Amino acid sequence: MWRFIAMRVLHVIPTLIVISMIAFFIIQLPPGDFLSTQVARLEAAGQSVDQAQMDALRERYGIGDPFWVQYAKWIGNIVLHGDFGLSFQFQQPVSTLIADRLPLTLALGIATLMFTWAIALPAGIYSAIKQHTWGDYTISGIGFVALAVPQFLAALVLAYLGFALFDQSVGGMFSPEYVNAPWGVGKFVDLLGHLWIPVVVIGLAGTAGIIRVTRANMLDELNKPYVITARAKGLSEGRLVTKYPVRIAMNPFISTAGWHLPSLFDGEIIVAQVLALGTIGPLLLEALKSQDMYLAGGIILIIAVLTVIGTLISDLLLAAVDPRVRFGKA
Repeated sequence: MWRFIAMRVLHVIPTLIVISMIAFFIIQLPPGDFLSTQVARLEAAGQSVDQAQMDALRERYGIGDPFWVQYAKWIGNIVLHGDFGLSFQFQQPVSTLIADRLPLTLALGIATLMFTWAIALPAGIYSAIKQHTWGDYTISGIGFVALAVPQFLAALVLAYLGFALFDQSVGGMFSPEYVNAPWGVGKFVDLLGHLWIPVVVIGLAGTAGIIRVTRANMLDELNKPYVITARAKGLSEGRLVTKYPVRIAMNPFISTAGWHLPSLFDGEIIVAQVLALGTIGPLLLEALKSQDMYLAGGIILIIAVLTVIGTLISDLLLAAVDPRVRFGKA
C-alpha cells in the first residue's frame, strides 16, 4: 500500500507542473491583453490614456516579456511567497478576492455534495433491487428529466417558485437586509433559506448520473453467481445486498468521488450567474472576459490542483477498499 501511495504522489508533481503551464498558456491565447482591452475601453468612452502609466504597468507585470519569463515570475511568486499576483481589473490581490468568496463557495459546494450523495446512492440501490417496478420506473424517469433540463432553466423556474410560493427574495444567497450584516443566527438561517435553490439545481444532473451508474453496477453484481449461491444457502436478502453487491458496486463511485473536490471551489458558473451568487465561478468568468490574467490564472490553477488532488484521493480510497487495485489486478 505504501509503495502504491508513493507512486501516485510522485505522479502528481510533474502533472501539476504541466497543468500550471497549460493554464497559464490558455489564459494568454486570446489576442491582446488586459491593458490593451482597458485602453480600448477608455478610448471608446472618450477618456484620455496615459501612455507612460500603461508602459509602466507593462514593465511591472512583464506583459511584453516572452511566455516563459512571465510564467516563471507567476509560478515562482505562488510557490515561494503564496502571491497569486494583482488583479488588473479590481486592483486587489488575487488571494484577497478568492478569500472573500471562498466561504460561500465552500458552503454551496459541500451542501450540494451532501444532497447528491444522500439521494443518489439510496435511490440507485433501490432502483436496482426493485428492477422493473413502478419505483424503478419513477426514479429512472425523474433521472432522465433531471439530465435533460438545462440548469439555467431549472434555476429560473425554482427562483420563480421560491418568490411566488414562499415570498423569497430572488437572486443572491442572502436577503437584502442580511447582505452586509455581521454573522449571526439570523443571517445563517437566511443563508439556509436561499441555499436550497442552487443546491437542488446544481445537484440535479449529478444526482441523476450517480443513480444511473449505481443502478447499472448493482444490477451487474446481483446477477453474478456468488449472489445466487448466497441466496441458495439461505442468506437474508438485506445482509446479502449490503455485504457484497453494494460494496463492490461502490467501486466506480469511489473512483470518481474525488472529482467532486474542484466543484467545492468553483461551483456551477452558469447557475451562479443566473442566481447572482457571490461565489468564485462568476469571478472566473469575469476574469476571462476581461483578460485579467493573474486572477483567471490563479483560479484555474487552484481548480486544476484540486482536480489532481481529488483524483489522488479517489485512487487511495479505491486501493484501500479493493486490494486488486494496489496489486495491479483491476
